Amino acid sequence: MQIKPILAALKRHKAGTVLIALQIALTLAIVCNALFIIQQRVSKLVRPTGVAESEVLTVQNSWVGADDATAASRTKTDLLALRGMPGVRDASFSNSYPLRGGGMSLGVKTDPDVKKPITGATIYYSDDHSIDALGAKLIAGRNFLPQEIRWVGSNEFDAPAQVIISKALAHKVYPDGSALGKPIYLALGETGGKPSTVVGIVERLQVPWSGNWASNFVEYSVLVPYQSTGAFGSYIIRAKPGQLDALTKAVPALLFKTNRMRVIPAERGVRTFAQVRDEAYKSDRGMAILMGVVCAVLLAITAAGIVGLTSFWVGQRRKQIGVRRALGATKHDILSYFLTENLLIGAGGVIVGAALAIGMNLWLVSHFEMERLSLLYVVVGVVALLLLGQGAVLAPAMKASRVPPVEATRSV
Repeated sequence: MQIKPILAALKRHKAGTVLIALQIALTLAIVCNALFIIQQRVSKLVRPTGVAESEVLTVQNSWVGADDATAASRTKTDLLALRGMPGVRDASFSNSYPLRGGGMSLGVKTDPDVKKPITGATIYYSDDHSIDALGAKLIAGRNFLPQEIRWVGSNEFDAPAQVIISKALAHKVYPDGSALGKPIYLALGETGGKPSTVVGIVERLQVPWSGNWASNFVEYSVLVPYQSTGAFGSYIIRAKPGQLDALTKAVPALLFKTNRMRVIPAERGVRTFAQVRDEAYKSDRGMAILMGVVCAVLLAITAAGIVGLTSFWVGQRRKQIGVRRALGATKHDILSYFLTENLLIGAGGVIVGAALAIGMNLWLVSHFEMERLSLLYVVVGVVALLLLGQGAVLAPAMKASRVPPVEATRSV
């Protein structure tokens, strides 16, 4: 196949050639970045939390007219009642939990005199029941002891003597060895502070936030042996197998029976962990679906554009094709001509599109805290667009190959 005649023909149809090439370029740039966004969002949807998600129920509770002493007494009464319920494996009380959407975070250091923390980490108020209530897995060390639990006011945080941390955080602060038995400093200020000894390590415990900004410390969690005397907190109830649905109705009823001086919000007040996950990732799921639809529409429009342009060119060149057939060109020669012509247009489009895809990603990285686009997505996008183009041009190209030699004798 001679390339020069094809290039000469394309020069005579500059407008159509440039438009299709630009369409391919824009499609490639958008689709590559859209697929990258979809992959990021979908990976978040399946990210494990470290919680026994199929067994956990959460209840958001606010006390009415309670001081610190009263709130602590009421919470203790609630926990005793919850732990004694049929179908309840364990229950605890905390300021937050994974994927809740709000919580407390502090910097973590191993040297009190260093100003900049090694990383940020979420702080979960916990007791000796919290690990079991969450379904977290203790992989090293021990749980908190009952005598280590302290009741503190909402604004009275002080570094505790003992902490339990996630495996990811342990590797971050002590990458060369085990963090068990070693001190960490919860950064309340730039320097100083009391050391907290790591007495236990859990395999995984995700932070309460699901936004992209939290991805750098998504599993950096610290459990502290504190219970809050503040008016607000959440009960975490772990159901025995098959009891979660029943407890969803029974737990609020029990809590109101125990003490009616409380508010449990009608919305998001009582949620299974499946609902917590669904609400936390609602926007990510919606974005993934939207990007998928955009990709499908763009690819369909691009394919339709290639089909339309090639069909138009075939109609214009019927006499030329007939002449070539009369001079001995086979059907395969005509088919190859149009496939090669489309491949050259597509190649020009994907070269420009690859540059646009990388440039678009750099802009998104600088403005929306996205990760850099992997070149693998660009390569896959280039191959996909070229194959799409060849597939789209196949039908009109086969139609052109069936033009009979007699067309050479007909007037246009």
